[in-house]
Amino acid sequence: MPFYDYYCPANKKTIEVRHEIGKKLKTWQELCQLAGIGPGKTPLKSPVERLIAAPEVATPTSNSKLKELGFSKLVKKDNGVYENVTATGKDKKIVKTNDPSSFPQKKGID
Repeated sequence: MPFYDYYCPANKKTIEVRHEIGKKLKTWQELCQLAGIGPGKTPLKSPVERLIAAPEVATPTSNSKLKELGFSKLVKKDNGVYENVTATGKDKKIVKTNDPSSFPQKKGID
């Protein structure tokens, strides 16, 4: 289930909650119940607005981290030629699109 931020103009608070994609909260009371917080002095019928937020995306910062996570990173060197910058051990460093034997090996995938 995704996370959503809701803003209440009555108390100027923004609260993050998690709920089904098709659900939309309309009042401070609904928001407080879902968030598990008390309403404080804000009237329960106060309207709330769902805010638009960009999703957070975490990406590994190094080639070795990508390799640890089971990914291969290919950097284009020429037409149909790539360098496998995550290659270690028996992995081939140069990958050619017309040579399947140079492709990175899939590990742990059935």
